[in-house]
Amino acid sequence: MGDRAVFRPLVATRVTRGVSDPTAMIDRGRSRRDSTANADREDTPESRGFWAGREYRPVMDDELRERVEREAEKHALLNAVKHESDAAVGAVMGPLMGDNPDFREHSDAVPGVVGGVVGRVNDLDYAEKRARLEDLAPEALAELEAEEEEDEYDLPDLPNAEAHDEIRMRCAPNPNGPWHVGHARMPAVIGTYRERYDGWFCVRFDDTDPETKRPDLEAYDAILDDLDYLGFEPDATYTASNRLETYYDHARELIELGGAYTCSCSGEAFSELKNAGEPCPHRDKDEATVREEFEAMVDGEYDSGELVLRVKTDIEHKNPALRDWVAFRMIDTPHPREDASEYRCWPMLDFQSGVDDHLLEITHIIRGIDLQDSAKRQQFVYDYFGWDYPDVIHWGHVQLDDYDVTMSTSTISELIEDGELDGWDDPRAPTLKSLRRRGIRGEAIVEAMTGLGTSTTDVDLAMSSIYANNRELIDEETDRRFFVRDGTQIPLAGDPPAEANPPLHPNHEDRGVRDIPVGDAVLLEAEDIPDGDENGEQRIWLKGFGCFRFDDGVLRYTADDIDVVREGGVDVVHWVPADGSVPVRMRTMDGDVTGHAEPGVGDLVADDMVQFERVGFARIDRHGDGKDAETVAYYAHP
Repeated sequence: MGDRAVFRPLVATRVTRGVSDPTAMIDRGRSRRDSTANADREDTPESRGFWAGREYRPVMDDELRERVEREAEKHALLNAVKHESDAAVGAVMGPLMGDNPDFREHSDAVPGVVGGVVGRVNDLDYAEKRARLEDLAPEALAELEAEEEEDEYDLPDLPNAEAHDEIRMRCAPNPNGPWHVGHARMPAVIGTYRERYDGWFCVRFDDTDPETKRPDLEAYDAILDDLDYLGFEPDATYTASNRLETYYDHARELIELGGAYTCSCSGEAFSELKNAGEPCPHRDKDEATVREEFEAMVDGEYDSGELVLRVKTDIEHKNPALRDWVAFRMIDTPHPREDASEYRCWPMLDFQSGVDDHLLEITHIIRGIDLQDSAKRQQFVYDYFGWDYPDVIHWGHVQLDDYDVTMSTSTISELIEDGELDGWDDPRAPTLKSLRRRGIRGEAIVEAMTGLGTSTTDVDLAMSSIYANNRELIDEETDRRFFVRDGTQIPLAGDPPAEANPPLHPNHEDRGVRDIPVGDAVLLEAEDIPDGDENGEQRIWLKGFGCFRFDDGVLRYTADDIDVVREGGVDVVHWVPADGSVPVRMRTMDGDVTGHAEPGVGDLVADDMVQFERVGFARIDRHGDGKDAETVAYYAHP
């Protein structure tokens, strides 16, 4: 029994390596030194004996030993302070021997000396280590502090940032649904760069595909709401489906420059020509015909698949995906936005976003590694117009652990439609709305996302990192409460106190205590009830209340003091009074958990955070009406 954690252990454990037994290493070093004591005798064949054929190692004198200890202490302190953990012998030996090559001839003895030093350093707390390093090697601490200042940002500096008067970036979501957790990476990084460079960023809804990636009318506001949750407000917001005339104008200009032509080839026929490096028969149409046919596209005179406008690139380019790509196509499905529902000629994303990035003076673009061809396609358009292309950062995808539901907007939407998820804020859904309802702050997500950097490789995001960030934000301000799952009622006897007074927060006595009327019985979880074995310990400590002995189905008050817990054998048990406790339904990633909480939970309001002791943090969602109504809480994390 005792204090146990329930639900899943999501907090990652940091493992640090140090010297498990420094004295053993010292003894090994001493034995080596003792064995070399005769190595300075006359080196003759007769005198070698045991040493014949063995490498000569000079003796480490006291002066050298002091130097080794002094240098080892500096490197051990530096290692411990830098990583905010115990120093490790292996991590100290490398730089120690590198900085002091004369130590190498004593390589048998040095590890023993280092082991003792590391052991003493690891006995200090962090503040003592840092103070000692400042006394011993202030220049080393100054260098470390400079590195720490440089490492303040997990994100690298933007390329060519100094070449721009203002850094301008864009977040360009497809509004086909609220954001899943992975979507948070882009605004987190762009918003952080804006703060770093005092720059500008916009949200641009790239909603020019009303058929395949059909926009959801509710998603526009939902995404802006998600952005606000993360703590960012865009400097401007644009909607691509409002800007079709702008794209048409640039297509007309491209036609005049000889950079585009209309094509009526079927997709299959053009693919065969493209893969063979052969030009489409429509490629050499005269400008007037191309312009006339494009205007007919704009007027909606063609059906879907009848005619497209292609950008004229290099038909023999080594990458077939770049050969004469489609800039505009016909779509019969009306756009869900009323203002755009009459349009039938729609730009492809590479054309639309390329034009917008130039007109909005975007200086830096971040996009997935799988979209490298987009920049290459758009470069052809930029070359025709004589524009400078923005700097581009390509990054890998985010892979999220801990969820059974795939991190996909379409998949989540289907599960909601099928009734398998309650909505976008279902705790089982890997969405920002779900995390928000669970009481996880946007700041915790932003910190985890920026910590991933901008690597081109796929990265794994552990939910435990978000939980750890959130715990750091809310722990000190969140009061504690008791919660018992499916409790068993146990009568009390022995004239216990009428009221229990556990602290609201163990680290903040100034906040006061919780006044819990106890009554004649308590609820305990089945696993916390003593098993009745007469040879076993029958006493338990009801946390914040007192010591009781379990006897014939009754808990009898013993009035023992807390020493019975400190001396071992008596488990600390969480409980709630049988009368006046609050029925609670806890919504978790693994399904709902029911139980009872102490009476004070009924006084909390929606959005209040609470730490149910031995369970974890939760957000109060709502209180039900009526005598038997339950309080609904959403589990956040341990």
